[in-house]
Amino acid sequence: MLKLASETPAAWSAHALAHLDEILLDHAHCEKKAASAALTLLFQYPERASFQAPLAALAREELSHFEAMLDVLAGRGIGFRRQRPSAYAGRLRSAVSTREPERLLDTLLCSALIEARSCERLGLLADALPDAELARFYASLRAAEARHHGVYVELACEVAPRERVAARLAQLAVHEAQVLAAASEPRLHG
Repeated sequence: MLKLASETPAAWSAHALAHLDEILLDHAHCEKKAASAALTLLFQYPERASFQAPLAALAREELSHFEAMLDVLAGRGIGFRRQRPSAYAGRLRSAVSTREPERLLDTLLCSALIEARSCERLGLLADALPDAELARFYASLRAAEARHHGVYVELACEVAPRERVAARLAQLAVHEAQVLAAASEPRLHG
């Protein structure tokens, strides 16, 4: 179901576990940014009535994940703090068209790819974490990220024909794989 052009290397899990506090903090920030992205689309495209309910639901769920991550951080004695933003999303979105409706299509598909990569990496964490409770939590989030990926792809299919969506998603997935290959930080998308 996930439309990624590359798989995360096996070494990523060990690197993530070696920097788990930073990964957990980054994940909290990612959930907050995901909620913001859904809300931004709500404000930017109010004329798309069919987008409103799915994006509002997605934003609420992302905020609930953010709150859950705050609980995880607190339970581990990790203070929530500012973090230098990762370049991943900005570099991914550098491929977004500046013209409408292509801009909306690309924005939705970039969001779908971010959710897909999160799904993949949360699954890797769920499989690698020695803490069984945290592993179960990450396994539950993996399913939500897959669902979010699907929501964004379906919304994109309201903007363009399904064949065009699939072709553009494949192009952006190749770009996402290149962006990810250049990343080196201990981040969820690094």
